[in-house]
Amino acid sequence: MRDDQPPRPTGSVRMRLLSVTGFGGVVLAVGSLLLWHGQMGELFGLAADKEPVVSSVNAPAVSMPPVTLVTPTPTRTRKPVKTPTKTPTKTPTKSPTKPTYGEESINGLSPTLKSRLKRAMTAAKADGVTLRITSGRRTKAKQQRLFDEAVRRYGSYKAATRWVLPPKYSAHVEGKAVDIGPAVAMQWLNKNGWRYGVCRRYDNEPWHFEALSTPGKKCPPREPYARPVAD
Repeated sequence: MRDDQPPRPTGSVRMRLLSVTGFGGVVLAVGSLLLWHGQMGELFGLAADKEPVVSSVNAPAVSMPPVTLVTPTPTRTRKPVKTPTKTPTKTPTKSPTKPTYGEESINGLSPTLKSRLKRAMTAAKADGVTLRITSGRRTKAKQQRLFDEAVRRYGSYKAATRWVLPPKYSAHVEGKAVDIGPAVAMQWLNKNGWRYGVCRRYDNEPWHFEALSTPGKKCPPREPYARPVAD
């Protein structure tokens, strides 16, 4: 009977064994280190701050919602609206009020002279005579112009007042005097005017009449010519 002994491993087999043994020791050491690290992390609460790692292997694909790109609307910067400054309205200068009556109208006369002259006109018309007003109420401007012309014509203030009085003395400006025409009308009113209280006032102006007396009474004596009150 032979003494059979197992064959000794060759050098290559021995190296493989040593490699396997060494790798196993490394794995064991790493595993022990990881286990020790995990226990220490749990002990000191280090693992609490870490999020669990979820493996994505064989996990169902999650579809992401479609992303809608929103284009930002450009904001318009509004310009400050300027409030229009109001231009101060100018108060229109009032032009001299024009009379609502004509100089040849009976409407501009004083109520007394107007009513008396109307009755005289009616009576004259019945006699076939028309009393026409050639100049009734005048504006101050018109009277001043007439007086200035008289001064140039007669050469002095005093001489002019015998025919035309300044505005502040004129009965025409107050609507209390009236000039009558034509000549036949002057004659009729000079003869019959006292019946209606309308009288001729001046000797040198046969056309000038005023309400100088009570209707039915004789007219006062005539003055030779006009003169300012101050004279």
